[in-house]
Amino acid sequence: MTLYRNNGRPRHRVVVTGMGALTPIGNSVQVYWDGLLAGRSGAGQISRFDVSQYPTRIACEVKDFDPLAVAEKKEARRMDRAELLALGAAHEAVLHAALNLDTLNRERCGVVIGSGIGGIETFENQHRTLMTQGPGRVSPFFIPMMIIDMCAGLVSLHYGFKGPNYATVSACASSAHAIADAARIIERGDADLMITGGAEATITPASLAGFCSARAMSTRNDDPTKASRPFDLNRDGFVMGEGAGILVLESLDHAMKRGATILGEILGSGMSGDAYHITAPAPQGEGAARSMRAALNDSGIKATDVDYVNTHGTSTDLGDVCETEAIHSVFGDHSAKLVANSTKSMIGHLLGAAGGVELIACIKTMETGKIHPTINLETPDPKCDLNYTPNKVAERPVRIAISNSFGFGGHNATVVAARFEENGIG
Repeated sequence: MTLYRNNGRPRHRVVVTGMGALTPIGNSVQVYWDGLLAGRSGAGQISRFDVSQYPTRIACEVKDFDPLAVAEKKEARRMDRAELLALGAAHEAVLHAALNLDTLNRERCGVVIGSGIGGIETFENQHRTLMTQGPGRVSPFFIPMMIIDMCAGLVSLHYGFKGPNYATVSACASSAHAIADAARIIERGDADLMITGGAEATITPASLAGFCSARAMSTRNDDPTKASRPFDLNRDGFVMGEGAGILVLESLDHAMKRGATILGEILGSGMSGDAYHITAPAPQGEGAARSMRAALNDSGIKATDVDYVNTHGTSTDLGDVCETEAIHSVFGDHSAKLVANSTKSMIGHLLGAAGGVELIACIKTMETGKIHPTINLETPDPKCDLNYTPNKVAERPVRIAISNSFGFGGHNATVVAARFEENGIG
C-alpha cells in the first residue's frame, strides 16, 4: 500500500513485525516489559571490574547473558560484547517476526544498527596487551572487533542479508537514527525488510572514568536503585546502562504477503542539529523541538494527534529541563493532555542503544494501553511540569507515540510510531 509524503513523493508504509531486547531488567522483550510495568530498577554496584577508586561505582548491567547462546565459543571470543548483544537481540526479533529465511529475497533485506561507542571493551583490552606484551600480541581480530559497523555487519552475515548494511553513529541518538534510516530505505522501495535498532556495551574502566571526569553521572552509590531519577528535583546525573534493542521493519505489502503479525507502524521521523555545544543541549531545547516538529511533519500528523511521549529523560539537570521546554514549544496547550515517561529511570542510559529499547517500550505501550512509570520521581522539578507518570503505571489508549533521542554533539532524532490500522493514520 502506497501513501504520499507532504512533498508528494510516494512511499511504502513501514510496519514493525518483530522485536528483541537485552536489557538491565530482562533478557527478552516480555521480561523487559514486565520489569518496566513493575517499576524495577536495573541499577547496582558494577560487577565487571574494580570500581573502588571511581566517584561513580554503579551502573545498569545486563545480567546472566550467555554469549554462547548466540555464537560458538570460538566465534564469541572474536566478538566484542556489543556485537554479541546485538546478535542476541536480533535473534529474538527474527524469531518474533517468524521469518522464513529460506523464502526471503535476501538481496531485499538489510541491516542498520546504531552504536555510539562500539567495541570499547575490545579497544581497552587490546591496548593493555599492546602496552604490556608488545605489538606482536595484539589480536588480528582487534580491528573488526572494535569498529562500530560490526554490529550491523555480523547480523548481516549471520542471516545472509545482502541489502543495505551499515551503522549509524550519533552518540545517544544512534539507534533512533538507525531506525529512521531503515524505515526510509523501505519507504522509498530500496528494501522489503530491515533489521534495525542499537547495541551498546560501555561499562568499562576507561568509559566509566571518562564520564566520571565529565561529572555527568550520578554518585548515589549507596542507593543505586534510586540513582536514576529523571525530572526529579534531586537528580544528580545519569546512570550508565548497556544492552540492545532490535526491531524487524517491513513494508506493509511484504508483511501482509507473508502473513506476518503486525505490531505497529512507523509513521515517520525527524532529525536536527543543535550547533550549540559539544555536550549541553541548546537553550530551551530549541534543537529538540525542531526534531519533533520535523517528525510530525514527516508523519503527516498534527501535534494534537500524539498521545504519548517516551522522553530522552536522562536524569541530567539541563537535559530534562530543555526537553520539557521543547515539548511545551511543540505541543502548546496539548502538552497538558500528553502522558510521558522515562524508560531510563529503570534501565539507565543505554547511550547508542537507547532509541531501540525505548521504541520497543512505545510499541508495547500501544499494544497494552499501559504507560510504564517514571520511577524515583518523588519531588518533581518545578521546571519539569508535564505528566511524567510518576512511580505508578497509567492506563489509557495510546494510538500515536513519539520517541525522543538526543546525543552529545547536538544530534537529535525523533521517531513517530502508531498502532497499526489497515487504512492508515494521518
